[in-house]
Amino acid sequence: MAKKYYVVWAGRETGIFTSWDVTKRSVDKFPQAKYKSFATEAEAKAAFAKSPNSSIGRAAVKPSAASSKPVSHKGSSSIKTLSDNQVVLSQYEVVIYTDGGCEPNPGKAGSGIALYHQGQLAQLWFGLFNPNGTNNTAELNALYQALLMAKNAIEHGQTVCIMSDSQYSINCICEWAYGWKAKGWTRKGGDIANLDMIKHAHELYEIIKDKISIKHVAAHTGIEGNELADRMSIYAVDQAHIAFSQYQPPLDISKILALRAG
Repeated sequence: MAKKYYVVWAGRETGIFTSWDVTKRSVDKFPQAKYKSFATEAEAKAAFAKSPNSSIGRAAVKPSAASSKPVSHKGSSSIKTLSDNQVVLSQYEVVIYTDGGCEPNPGKAGSGIALYHQGQLAQLWFGLFNPNGTNNTAELNALYQALLMAKNAIEHGQTVCIMSDSQYSINCICEWAYGWKAKGWTRKGGDIANLDMIKHAHELYEIIKDKISIKHVAAHTGIEGNELADRMSIYAVDQAHIAFSQYQPPLDISKILALRAG
């Protein structure tokens, strides 16, 4: 059977894949999934760079015996550009950006969130200060809070995407946890760091995973939501704010971006 390339514009994972099994896990029962198969990698890359409407709305794709290894693609694993970010904002009703900061690492840690509704900034959140935290604990805390917000939005019939700049946190919750759980929450080579936090977040992720998308966003590339979440995480450190609280309006974006960055 000829090798096929599957483009996923909207799914649990987006990008270009060579396996139908991987593609199906990404799009099966995902709200408004958009995907299509192509005969060549060049065609797939050209299509992925454009709006899905220029290729298909939602098309049926057939299984392939190809390898399950994703094709390397600039946009497949991380949202890196303003245009890629804008596509996400247009695809989902709610987009939640998360970030964690720690100074030094380990040291004083805090978490931040920027929540967008219909493409516009709606809420900012900050807190969970830990005087003896790490960057990873701060990132995991932020992702867990985003999952709680996502669950609430889903229950109100909204489509949701979470954008985290921590590949570690995403991997812990969405990938590695399955293997660790199958082995009684153990791993070869030692203890699992931040295990309690990972368990709680993974349990919540399992409840809503079929109705949510979680993407990695490149840090400090000028993507507004990521920058605002970063400012909130450092604001939590500066304020030593233990609770997780909503930043009170007015939400003056330029003023908030002028706060100290992480």
